[in-house]
Amino acid sequence: MQFGLFGSAQARRGGPDLDSGAGFRDFVAYNIEAEAIGYHSTFLVEHHFTGFGQVSATLNLLTWIGARTTTLRLGTAVLVLPWHNPVLLAEQAATLDLLSGGRFDFGIGKGYRYNEFAGFCVPMEEAEARFDECVEVMTRAWTSETPWSHQGKYWQFKDVVVEPPTAQKPHPPIWMGAEHPESIKKVAARGYHLLLGQFSSVEEIGERIAIFKEAVEAQGRPFDPMTVGVARSINVVMTKAEYEKAIENRMMGRRRTYQLADREAKTRSEADIRRAAEDGTLYGTPDEIADKLQALRDVGAEYVLLNSAGGLTSLRRFAHEILPAFADTPALRAAV
Repeated sequence: MQFGLFGSAQARRGGPDLDSGAGFRDFVAYNIEAEAIGYHSTFLVEHHFTGFGQVSATLNLLTWIGARTTTLRLGTAVLVLPWHNPVLLAEQAATLDLLSGGRFDFGIGKGYRYNEFAGFCVPMEEAEARFDECVEVMTRAWTSETPWSHQGKYWQFKDVVVEPPTAQKPHPPIWMGAEHPESIKKVAARGYHLLLGQFSSVEEIGERIAIFKEAVEAQGRPFDPMTVGVARSINVVMTKAEYEKAIENRMMGRRRTYQLADREAKTRSEADIRRAAEDGTLYGTPDEIADKLQALRDVGAEYVLLNSAGGLTSLRRFAHEILPAFADTPALRAAV
């Protein structure tokens, strides 16, 4: 198996005595240590208007991380294309790919949080059409060597050549988040890699990997399990009380996400919220986490992206006490 990171950083608001950038610097240090331990990648979210400082300028922070690392792949999970000018985004992504020596993984999505669409004054009903047009423009921007023009429904460009060129050809690997069978089949049809979310159960992960594998092979392409990234929240806890506290924190985060995502307030039972909170976790003792990781492997997951709810402490314990039995990467085995 191969392991990367998934998550966010926070820059808190406050008065003149609060260092708002401390969370970002801590996150950079977290990624530097992850690379030293032997982790393969880091995938960073994009979110806006949360009130608690999640990453909004995702490529900026990844560029800073890229400057402080040498082997860590730098991914987005995901950039929400309907909000972005595709030519400007293509230029920024190409710059990161070039400066990092071809380490950029371009994870994209259509978005799901109502408050973000409302904040940008972009109707959610336009998300899919904007997404499709943005992908078309960005792909053309990365692969065209001569001036081109585009007259679309949402964006228009005249006689442009996007600079700089990307380091990876024809462009960085494109990853796309999807859950429903038809969406997963579309990811395969586009030739993209698949990102599976951290709130899906092991059984759902297995079903979705099987759908993707079948769709890829139906097109005559070999299936590579490393083209599917599975996000999991990790927290090494040693007692039942620590576990319950960790799950309650995750449930609080899930409630907050529901509030940001819903157009209208919806009633969800505490049982449903707990189930959603627990389904995607690698929480427990090292032995319990190893069992959960093996269950993922048994359904076809080989590339796991860890969102460490326990911070560096859990990341280190996971690396030293669990990964040696699962790591396929020589550098990771040597590091741990």
